[in-house]
Amino acid sequence: MSENQNENPSTAQLVSEQADLRGETPVPATPSSAYVRKTLADYGDEGISDGSFDWSALEGYTEKEKEVQQEFYTSAIRTINQHEIVTGTVVAITPKDVVININYKSEGVVPRTEFRYNPDLKVGDEVEVYVDELESKNGLLVLSHKNARLLRAWDKVNEMHEADAVVTGYVKCRTKGGLIVDLFGLEAFLPGSQIDVKPIKDYDVYVGKNMEFKIVKINPEFRNVVVSHKVLLEEELEQQKKDIISKLEKGQVLEGVVKGIQSYGVFVDLGGVDGLIHITDLSWGRISHPEEVVQMDQKINVVVLEFDDEKKRIALGYKQLQPHPWDQLDPNLKAGDRIRGKVVMITDYGAFVEIAPGVEGLVHVSEMSYSQHVKSAKDFVKEGEEIEVMVLSIDKEERKISLGIKQLHEDPWTRVPEKYAVGTRHTATVKNFTNYGIFVELEEGVDGLIHISDLSWTKKIKHPSEVTKINDQIEVVVLEIDTEHRRLSLGHKQLEPDPWETFSTIFEVGSVHEGVVLEKVDKGYLIALPYGIEGFAPTKHLKKEDGSTLKIDDRVPFKVVEFNKGEKKILVSHTKVWEEEKEKKTESKRKREVKDTAKAIEKVRKSLEKTTLGDLEALSNLKEAMEKSRKTAAKSKKKEEAPSTAPESPEASGEQGQDNASENIKE
Repeated sequence: MSENQNENPSTAQLVSEQADLRGETPVPATPSSAYVRKTLADYGDEGISDGSFDWSALEGYTEKEKEVQQEFYTSAIRTINQHEIVTGTVVAITPKDVVININYKSEGVVPRTEFRYNPDLKVGDEVEVYVDELESKNGLLVLSHKNARLLRAWDKVNEMHEADAVVTGYVKCRTKGGLIVDLFGLEAFLPGSQIDVKPIKDYDVYVGKNMEFKIVKINPEFRNVVVSHKVLLEEELEQQKKDIISKLEKGQVLEGVVKGIQSYGVFVDLGGVDGLIHITDLSWGRISHPEEVVQMDQKINVVVLEFDDEKKRIALGYKQLQPHPWDQLDPNLKAGDRIRGKVVMITDYGAFVEIAPGVEGLVHVSEMSYSQHVKSAKDFVKEGEEIEVMVLSIDKEERKISLGIKQLHEDPWTRVPEKYAVGTRHTATVKNFTNYGIFVELEEGVDGLIHISDLSWTKKIKHPSEVTKINDQIEVVVLEIDTEHRRLSLGHKQLEPDPWETFSTIFEVGSVHEGVVLEKVDKGYLIALPYGIEGFAPTKHLKKEDGSTLKIDDRVPFKVVEFNKGEKKILVSHTKVWEEEKEKKTESKRKREVKDTAKAIEKVRKSLEKTTLGDLEALSNLKEAMEKSRKTAAKSKKKEEAPSTAPESPEASGEQGQDNASENIKE
């Protein structure tokens, strides 16, 4: 170690400087040992310098005696190197200092605070010290036990950690999250969670004490050490657990101490092993927190319910050591009795009512009101209030009681046939919507349904919200009563007479009415017609004359194509309006054309008749002319038979006239 210190003096200097900064610089050494003090007192200290002694001042000693004294002096004052760890002997202890002899020219003094970890230190004990200075400016030997421990500590800490050995440390002070422990002169950290197996509230009670630890973590880079006292306790408790659990039996009654209270139960120390009393096993009655039954550090008797050898878990019971409340219940209690109880818990499906200490019954939500619209038990009862209930059933073997509240009142359905007779009108409150209708309440416990088809005579209602809102008042007519199933069929449109009888005379097939395109539906559109009625027009019947299709909110004339009073349906068409108008115009034009044609034919006929008569007269005249010509020709022929000097014969003249007549006919 001395060689290492000589090779690396900076480490020793650093230790010395740190000691100076902390105000822990060793107190200057005391005067020399008894032998040297006597020598100096007798002979002065000028003869001692570098280890030699001037024996000329000691006259009267023989040579042999001088050799003995020289040998004794040499062995007493050995060679000591600075920055070296040496072993010394405690020669004196004062309230502030410890005097240590290291067999050097003088003794050294170490502050007693460096031995706080060892309150049992006594004269004669051997301790290691670090030689800070062989001779200070005051000529004294400067030693440090703390620095010696610090230099030795890291190697020792690693050795102990590898060996998983138990070490003893001195708790110096408190720090954030735990304690600082002096371990072989090295400061180690003891986390608060590693002090004890149970939570620690006051860390200061451990300061100034020596405790046993195990080194659980080392950081070589920063030379940080973490220790634990809890692991030692756990090892001890683990062995105790094995011993205790090996002797456990179900039903065994043990004494324990309450060591922890949580919202879900109580931890009980059974003498080295913990058991849990679940909150449901603390009391036969219902409690909100275990502190209502037990307190911290209270001694109680418990019974073993279950235990697990492998997981070291023990389930305990507290209420099981007390009489069961069902055994003390009134034996004459029966169904139909009225009793009072306290609401101890409310759930979605009902309320639990305590009718005797530890005896609870359930009021199901369906037994709280005759109304079919009860959503939660909180609408009827509050936790902690006292209420009156009726016993519906008791099962003492299963220890169950069914209770009711609505049975305390008259069933409103007993008066329904008289109060809500068929055909009577009433005002109801809207309670709920469905796709097929509206559920309404006439009074508490008396509900009815208005089917969606009974909401309006004229409109196609897709959802009841188009007509009313939840909690609104609505007028209804009773249509049908089903007492067995407690159902009422109601109507709203029946408040007014059926207008379809009148509509049949207004919307006759073929009649034309102005309408507005409302919205698109399957295979067509809804059309708003007069008097608040709606019709249906297939898509193909929305075609306009210009070839385009009608749009939403277009206002045009529609023709009734079909009227079905039974199904409350009117089929209309805009296309047929202009198509028939167009056909009428075409027919009128055709008739005009036929008439004009007839007139033209008549005119032609008359013209032809006139032409034919003229031709007959011409032919008659022609015939007469021809006959006359023939006669003339005959006369001419006779003349030709006369001498040639005679004038041209009449026959020739007749033939020429006949040819002229023929040409006239052709023309």
